[in-house]
Amino acid sequence: MREISKHPVLRFERSGSVEFIFEGKPVSAYKGETVAMALYRNGVDVFSESPKLHRPRGMFCAIGKCSSCLMRVNGVPNVRTCILPVREGMKVERQRGLGEKPSKSISYPPSKEIAKEVVIVGSGPAGLSAAITLAENGVVPLLVEQNPRPGGQLIKQTHKFFGSERENAGKRGIDIAEEMIAKLKELGVDLLLNSTAFAFYEGKTLGVFSENRYVKIHSKYFLFATGAAERMIPFEGNDLPGVFGAGAAQTMMNVYGIKPGENVLMVGAGNVGLIVSYQMLQAGVNVKAVIEAAPEIGGYFVHAAKIRRFGVPIYTSTTIKKVLGRKRVEKAITISLNEKFEEIPGTENEFDVDTVCLATGLMPSVRLLAQSGVEVKYVSSLGGYVPLRDKYLKTSLKNVYVAGDVTGVEEASTAILEGEIAAYSILSNMGKDVEDKLSKTVSELSELRSGPFGNKIISGLKEVTYE
Repeated sequence: MREISKHPVLRFERSGSVEFIFEGKPVSAYKGETVAMALYRNGVDVFSESPKLHRPRGMFCAIGKCSSCLMRVNGVPNVRTCILPVREGMKVERQRGLGEKPSKSISYPPSKEIAKEVVIVGSGPAGLSAAITLAENGVVPLLVEQNPRPGGQLIKQTHKFFGSERENAGKRGIDIAEEMIAKLKELGVDLLLNSTAFAFYEGKTLGVFSENRYVKIHSKYFLFATGAAERMIPFEGNDLPGVFGAGAAQTMMNVYGIKPGENVLMVGAGNVGLIVSYQMLQAGVNVKAVIEAAPEIGGYFVHAAKIRRFGVPIYTSTTIKKVLGRKRVEKAITISLNEKFEEIPGTENEFDVDTVCLATGLMPSVRLLAQSGVEVKYVSSLGGYVPLRDKYLKTSLKNVYVAGDVTGVEEASTAILEGEIAAYSILSNMGKDVEDKLSKTVSELSELRSGPFGNKIISGLKEVTYE
C-alpha cells in the first residue's frame, strides 16, 4: 500500500527480488533498496526503542546522519539501515538502545591504505561539480560517499531549476544528477560508495569504513562537501515514528517510490516545505496543511501557488504543539503564535494525520572539519556552525577546502558553483593556470547571490570569510 504506483514525472525501476530476515520473518525487497526502505515499504514503522523510556523510534533523516534507524544486522548493533543496501539472507533485528554489544565475535577484512592526490568527501552537487572540474583539468580525484548512490539532494529533486542556463534553468535536479554522474564515469573518477568517513587526522589522513574494513586514505588536498543534516525542533511527541525530515520524505518518494504516509502535516513554508508538499501531492499523498511559525511564507510565491491550487491551506504564525499516537503519529495539534512567537492559548487546531514532515531548516555537517582543527563559527543565517574560509573556499587548515551546504545552507545551484571554485582553488595551488576560470566562477556565484533571497547569506558570509 505504500508503493507509489503512478507518478507524473518519475518511473521507478523495481527490479529483482532480495529476501532478508527481519526478526525471524522473511521480508521481500527490491534490488538496490536499503534495509530501512524495504522495511518501511512492508509496513514496519518502529525500528528501535529509546534507551531509557523504551519509546518507539522510526526513520527521520534517511541519509545516515541521525540515529533513528539504527538496528542490529547480522549480529552487529548500531547499523544505519537507511543507507545499508539489502543483501540476500541478512538478519535484521530491532535494538533497545545504543550501548548494545555484538552478539558474537565479528571478524573483518584487514585494513588497507590508499594514497590519492585529491580526496573529496561527499558526492552531492558540490562534490560532483568539484570532481568533474578537477578531472577535466587533468587531476582525477577520489570521491568518498556514505550513501549507496551519488548525487546528494539532486537525485530527489523533481522540480525545475530557476535562473540562467549556466544555473541549469529549466532542468530538473534528477536530470542534472544523471548528467553529472555520467560525466564523472566518462572522466574515470574513482568513487567509493557505502563508505563512511568517520575521522580526519592532522589534515592528512581520512579514516573511512568501507566494505566492512577500515581504510586509511592519505592525500595532500582534501575537499569536504559533506552537506547538511535535518534540523529537529522541540515539541511533545517529536520522536514518534511518522515524524520525518522533509529530505527523508523526498528520498522515500523520489528515489525509492514509497509514500511517507497517507495524510501529512508539513511544518515549514520555506522553499523546501513548499516544494516537498507539492511533490507529495504528485505522489498521491494528501497534504492536510502547511504551517509556518513566521508571519509570512518564506519560499517563492510560485511554489506556494502550486499547492494552493490543490486546495492545501498555508497557516502562518502557527507552529506544531504536539503529536499524538502510540506506535506512530495519529494526530497533530497546532497552535497560533503572536508577534513575539509566543503561543496563544485557545488557538489549538487538531489534524488527523499519520505523518508530520519537518521542513524547519538544515544544519551544516562540520563534525569532521571541527575534529581536525578547522576553525568554525556559529552563524544562524548560514544554518549553524560553519567553517571559516577565504573567498576561494580554503579553510584555516592547510590544503583543506570546503564547498556546498557545509559552508552554509543554500540552493543546489550555489553548491555546484562552490564545487567549481574549490576545485579551481586546488588546481591553482598546484600551479595550474586556472586563475581566469577561478575569478569568473567567483563572480558568477556573487551574481547568483545578488537577489533579495541572498541578502541573509551575504550577511552571514561576512562573518566567516577572511582575506
